[in-house]
Amino acid sequence: MEFPQPDIEAQLEALDQRLAQARSARERAALAAERRRLERKWAASLSAIERVRMARNPARPQTLDYIEALFSGFIEIHGDRRFADDGAIVAGLGYFNRRPLAIVGQQRGRSTRERLERNFGKPRPEGYRKAARVYELAERFALPLITFVDTQGADPGVGAEERGQAEAIARNLELMGRLTVPVVSCVIGEGGSGGALALGVANAILMQEYASYSVITPEGCAAILWRADGPEKVAVAAAALKVSAPDLMAAGIIDQIVAEPPGGAHRDPAAAAKALGAALKTHLARLLKLGSADLRKHRERKFAAMGAAFIERRPIASAGSIE
Repeated sequence: MEFPQPDIEAQLEALDQRLAQARSARERAALAAERRRLERKWAASLSAIERVRMARNPARPQTLDYIEALFSGFIEIHGDRRFADDGAIVAGLGYFNRRPLAIVGQQRGRSTRERLERNFGKPRPEGYRKAARVYELAERFALPLITFVDTQGADPGVGAEERGQAEAIARNLELMGRLTVPVVSCVIGEGGSGGALALGVANAILMQEYASYSVITPEGCAAILWRADGPEKVAVAAAALKVSAPDLMAAGIIDQIVAEPPGGAHRDPAAAAKALGAALKTHLARLLKLGSADLRKHRERKFAAMGAAFIERRPIASAGSIE
């Protein structure tokens, strides 16, 4: 899935060989420019479902990778003080550019054992209640809040429903909505449904170039609309959902597209972290200039404006006229 177009992949491999053999600086510069052009062509040709698969790439950097790369002194908080600890949610406190802040993110895991321990990144109610603990700490101590979104959705199991999954997500939405501290949400992989939105009610929403963000997975959408999960219907659903970063930027859902290294964040995690860190720094600096009341109002206005529809009004026909 890294390069779905075989012809472009072959051209890139040929260019890499020529770059390795190039002798003059002028020739290397020309070949490098040609490679960048092909990379842009590849990125522009990705379909919606291909972008979803890119977002699901198991080698993509996850929350703990970005915490290690961008933050210092991270102290993780465990448990919801009611039932258990949920490995699908990572939450705690740390420093970003010497500034203390709160951090919450979803972690999918990589090895089979870790994925099982973290429930494949699908949080349970105790995970969302652990996140709520950190939201309240951020409010109490006036700490900016950074969240990392990377989940297909909340856990749909019977146990999660019995322990109040819907209430836990709704509580998170309420808490994030009334926070008076800066909140920045980073979509770093696949963000799906309310399970993602419980970490996404933010003043600024940053989205990596090949991440995806939607109200439902393309497979779930196809199953509901057409009672089918074949690849053709799933691809149609992905296109209709407008899950890609450019589509969401055009719709005003996100605030910035964070560029990824050519081929995706997994091909150069350090460069991906550097780009995300620069975007975080810019938006935090802007939001820290706002007062507490202004931050809350800014967030309210931002989400109230999403989904606004404009209806073209037809002129009312005069009496006696025939439509």
